[in-house]
Amino acid sequence: MNSRYRQLCLLTGIILVLILSACGSSSNGSSSNGNAKTHLTIIVGGLSKQIYLPNELAKRLGYFDQAGLDVSLVDETSGQASTDAVLAGQVEAGSGSYNHTIELQALGKSLTEVVQLNIAPGEAEMVSAKEAGQIQSAKDLKGKNLGVTELGSGTQTLTTAILHNVGITPNQVHFIPVGAGDTFIAAMQQGRIDAGMTTEPTISRLVASGVGKVLVDLRTPQSTQAALGGSYPFICVFMKNDYVNSHKDVVQKLVNAYVKALKWIHTHTAEQIADMMPPDYYAGNKTLYVTALQNQLAIFSPDGNMPDGGPQAVLNIEYQSNLIPQSKQIDLSKTFTNEFTGKATG
Repeated sequence: MNSRYRQLCLLTGIILVLILSACGSSSNGSSSNGNAKTHLTIIVGGLSKQIYLPNELAKRLGYFDQAGLDVSLVDETSGQASTDAVLAGQVEAGSGSYNHTIELQALGKSLTEVVQLNIAPGEAEMVSAKEAGQIQSAKDLKGKNLGVTELGSGTQTLTTAILHNVGITPNQVHFIPVGAGDTFIAAMQQGRIDAGMTTEPTISRLVASGVGKVLVDLRTPQSTQAALGGSYPFICVFMKNDYVNSHKDVVQKLVNAYVKALKWIHTHTAEQIADMMPPDYYAGNKTLYVTALQNQLAIFSPDGNMPDGGPQAVLNIEYQSNLIPQSKQIDLSKTFTNEFTGKATG
């Protein structure tokens, strides 16, 4: 699918969501205290991926509603698409990987992370079982076809960082956009990719079916530290800087809802969390979904704050992997803020 057609589909989907939301607001457009709710559209880089779970959870627990917000979540294939939509003003917020805010600043554009959902990627570089005999470490990925959700996505950035650590440059591999879930699994089954970066529950589905094996694990803060040589805060919620500065009351309400959801995660079991998700998120196997979630609960931030040193660690990887030129100066203070999480009432 070419980018122009894809953007048209995305815009059409957003318009439909807005129309439906407007219809719903006519009968349910007031909060309990009689004040009209503020409508926000948030585009999410894959609602069924466990790394994005706090978005759906906050909505299903009613936390957006309690904050006086009428939130529509728009599902997309990757965080890259969410940044494009936010920059274009099609939506108020996006949920994707934090590194996008850094890369955009290098291009003269700006988004600000307002709440951090993941303190580690919750991803893994998977290798096809057919290729596992030849690909036994990241060093063996040179010249291979590597799956990512989308070109320019956080999965490509993570893969590039892993390759850099073993002396492989991006032009020595072939990045193939294959999405996630069923499309990722099909690409590996069909031999279109030899390995690839993906999330849960796709990781566990690949292992359970014998289609793939874990090559590099980024599903806990500890394994991420070992693989990347540092911390790597990943999925967050970002907004345009001018929107944040001119709508601080709305942003605070939004962050309050997310912080409440994050705290709920850390006071409930994986099974209780899974019970809140739509059944189709389980991909036909709830037990597998729960196990996968249990194994990576530590990736979810306890309070929504950007971890100390996290932004610099991400920037270091951007520089080291030549994703951003070393000569490009980045003001990290403009890529994130703990202002709202520090005041969160969650």
